[in-house]
Amino acid sequence: MGLFAGIDSSTQSTKVVLYDEEGQEVGAGSAPHPQTFPPVSEQDPESWWNALRAALGRATEAAGAGAGDIQAISVAAQCHGLVALDGSGRVIRPAKLWNDTTSAPQMRHLLGVLPASEWAARTGSVPTSAFTVSKLLWLRDNEPTSFKSLASILLPHDWLTWRLTGQMVTDRSEASGTGYFDASRGAYDTRILELIDPDTDWEPMLPRVLGPTTAAGVVTERAARELGLRAGTLVGPGAGDQHASALGLGVRSGDVAYSFGTSGVVFSTSDNPVRDSEGIVDGVADAAGGYLPLVCTLNAARVTDAFARWLNVSHAELSELALNAPTAKLPVLVAYLDGERKPNLPTATGTLAGLTTGTTREQIARAAVEGVIFGLLRGERALQDVGAAITGRVIATGGASRSFAYPQLLADLSHRPVHLSEALEPVAAGAAIQAAACFQGRDIRDVRDAWAAKAHLAAEPRPDEEAEERFSRYLAVSQFSQEA
Repeated sequence: MGLFAGIDSSTQSTKVVLYDEEGQEVGAGSAPHPQTFPPVSEQDPESWWNALRAALGRATEAAGAGAGDIQAISVAAQCHGLVALDGSGRVIRPAKLWNDTTSAPQMRHLLGVLPASEWAARTGSVPTSAFTVSKLLWLRDNEPTSFKSLASILLPHDWLTWRLTGQMVTDRSEASGTGYFDASRGAYDTRILELIDPDTDWEPMLPRVLGPTTAAGVVTERAARELGLRAGTLVGPGAGDQHASALGLGVRSGDVAYSFGTSGVVFSTSDNPVRDSEGIVDGVADAAGGYLPLVCTLNAARVTDAFARWLNVSHAELSELALNAPTAKLPVLVAYLDGERKPNLPTATGTLAGLTTGTTREQIARAAVEGVIFGLLRGERALQDVGAAITGRVIATGGASRSFAYPQLLADLSHRPVHLSEALEPVAAGAAIQAAACFQGRDIRDVRDAWAAKAHLAAEPRPDEEAEERFSRYLAVSQFSQEA
């Protein structure tokens, strides 16, 4: 049986899904990564490789197949980050992840050197401390010995692809989240890197950028021995996690997707570059040859995790409390519990406003869920402001979307029906779609349309006359949130 494997290497775990040649999922497996605690969020890349080995073994066991049955494989992973290698390919230090905000001072410095409008014009995005460019300056400032040893700059997905193939490559979607690549031109902007160090020869350090179905290479004999794959197995170019998710969800022009995971993300697709000089929308490339304008917030499922812990209830009980809350005099939560990415407030803290002695546990639970959604609704309005067409379906995904509260309250607050994707692992599914398109020589959009999971209607909007007033209060309170 010929199989296609998709990998999702996220902050929390590695997931692997296997598809057969008809586009049906036949097996899946996962393995955890070491936990991180922002503002310092670092992991040893070797832990990702070990998790991949375990997850792949579980997926093939679930499919009743062997890893040798896999014809092609592709890696999607957490975006941004920094994996620094020396001249021998050794990891110099633990990888700094996207949600490590310790490079906020460096990002402030870079934004002081280049105005936001120029960042947007040259790279499509106004970077935050999540982006690789700030982490490189952090490395220079804080670990000069490591910086002097730097020979290759990779992102998490790049590093895993390198371990599989021995090739230092990336794709448009990942490169456009570094802060020094312009997807509209298809080129790195090394003049930005010269702001970090004008004497460094940056070009040889950067991975080659591949197209949506250009193979990264084939699995090496060493990687094949470690993972049980066949040497010579085709490896796709890979993608960023949200970009692969768009494939797995089957997001088409006009659709808007809300992802409720560790971070919160709202995105759509576009045939043309999108640029936002205000810095809220990231105008990054997608994994199908176009663009994926998106807004990423730092706080999503971790917010309701925290409130469930504080209220001493399960996640299901928190959802029930939230859905049963009376809407009159609801408090609002500005959910900057771990700082915030959009808007760029890396050291901000959360604010729960509008409390009275009559506030109930149900209302606090409701405020927790709505605080996450309001942050993304603000993001959707920013997408519309920069010209993203949002006229199609609203699709919810991510672990927290499986609760009752998130889809229903998203429908209530957006005043539109919400569809829930049937893809349990859309990021890994998108990577498998890419692997199949590479192997079969097909247009990736055709494979997406044929293989993407269906989305069913999950929630219709309910009347809520105070929803707009609460959103206005949320925006007002967020203006006064203070940096810690």
